[in-house]
Amino acid sequence: MPRTEPRTLTVDVAPGVRLWSEGRGGEAAGSPPLLLIMGAQASGLAWPEEFVDALAARHRVIRYDHRDAGRSTWSYDEQPYRITDLADDALAVLDAHGVERAHIVGMSLSGMLAQLLLADHPDRILSATLIGTCALSGRPLVEADGTETAVADLPGIDPRVLEMWAQPVEDHGPEAELDRRVAHWRLLSGEELPFHADEMRERERVIIEHAGRYDVSTAHGRADHSGMERTEELARNTVPTLVTDASAEPVFPPSHPRHIAQVIGNARTVAMPGMGHALPRECLMPLAEAILEHAAAASAAPAAS
Repeated sequence: MPRTEPRTLTVDVAPGVRLWSEGRGGEAAGSPPLLLIMGAQASGLAWPEEFVDALAARHRVIRYDHRDAGRSTWSYDEQPYRITDLADDALAVLDAHGVERAHIVGMSLSGMLAQLLLADHPDRILSATLIGTCALSGRPLVEADGTETAVADLPGIDPRVLEMWAQPVEDHGPEAELDRRVAHWRLLSGEELPFHADEMRERERVIIEHAGRYDVSTAHGRADHSGMERTEELARNTVPTLVTDASAEPVFPPSHPRHIAQVIGNARTVAMPGMGHALPRECLMPLAEAILEHAAAASAAPAAS
């Protein structure tokens, strides 16, 4: 698949705070914009190149680095912000790229940011895809037999992941940091598909070179997470929403996608067999195709009144 030349753009989102962003594709007339929003502490380059290229064959794809990630300003210690501010940043990126409405794809924390956008700015969203996340809703999960499970009782994060997250990240140089990142992704990937350590190491090496630093910020974990629940707003959602159901997900196990699809209006799940809380080689093209089909169907559907 031919690759289009990416175009970078710096986006000012607060005094002294700038985000790195990139646009790719959109050469064909009428190519609709699609915004990729990566998870906590993650650079936009964590979206694999072949995945971005597959989407860019039919869309103008935009990705960016959050505050305190990648090449964007690392600002939290001097200018603390709320997680909800990161959702506003996504709108600022769209504005800077001259985009009125876009398809959005959010992973992990950014699946929550995507829900904030669905709830608060549905007029800016053509469709949404949520990957590896949980619902910003207080409504319980209801099984086919009527059994209810409260949000607090839904399955939690794999204890092995929690144990790794609790360990302080020490500076032993860039190669040791690459070792740590690969071990982290191995754990997040689950146990159903082969783990390609060399590919992940190279992806992380590119991210480090892009950022110009190999340390890891903890800003998104420290930022204020309050005020994110949108139970009623999400129940009224009419924007077509796709939720990945990853069978090997260790952070938000499979009952979470079912819960999301229940509590968000106009939402449905798509099975991603073998996928965990990562983007493995084997899932990239099935995931890209699911997103492309979802976006195409949303674009063809009549607008909600």
